[in-house]
Amino acid sequence: MTAKEIKSEIQKSLDNVPESVLRDVLDFLKTVEKQPADRLNLMKNLRDILTEDKELLERLAK
Repeated sequence: MTAKEIKSEIQKSLDNVPESVLRDVLDFLKTVEKQPADRLNLMKNLRDILTEDKELLERLAK
């Protein structure tokens, strides 16, 4: 998917998001803008690990 296509999909989603959530989305995007690329990559990797291993983490937490 190209950057233009992704931006179009984001816009479609924003059109359907409740107004009360829009400020949070904007704040998140502004926070992401300020982060160095390597930190963003690390955050993405951590999110992927947590998503993929959710069941394992839940079992470990018990």
